[in-house]
Amino acid sequence: MSSDKRISVLFICMGNICRSPTAEGVFRHHAEQAGLVDRLAIDSAGTHAYHTGEPPDRRARAAAERRGISLDGIRARRVSAEDFERFDIIVAMDADNLERLRSEAPEEHRAKIRLFLEYSGSSVQEVPDPYYGGSAGFERVLDLVEEASRGLLETLFNE
Repeated sequence: MSSDKRISVLFICMGNICRSPTAEGVFRHHAEQAGLVDRLAIDSAGTHAYHTGEPPDRRARAAAERRGISLDGIRARRVSAEDFERFDIIVAMDADNLERLRSEAPEEHRAKIRLFLEYSGSSVQEVPDPYYGGSAGFERVLDLVEEASRGLLETLFNE
């Protein structure tokens, strides 16, 4: 991708309070550490509007903070029609949200929608939703998201 244009990345889960804001925060953190954050526009959204305007789940925030990652300033929102035009890469946390996004996206923007864990070395394909589980689920999400974030940065800036 061109180095004079900011690359825009949108992370998507269902409600935008657990997985996608965690991915947004982790990806931003890794981009800052790599000195690449100024070359990126990073956001997250959900396929549903259940939690619009709310901050990330307190358990997601606590798990991220334990790793030195801030989710401050992130507020849940629903993905919009404009997002398909505006973002270069749209990454879904799981197959259900991937299919929903592809069904909502105009044909010319469907190719930019991918599963986030395609960028990891993991055999796991989906980031599991930790919402109804305990703290271990949020730690698992962070493990998967950190690996995929490193892979996505490498894909964007080392190809």
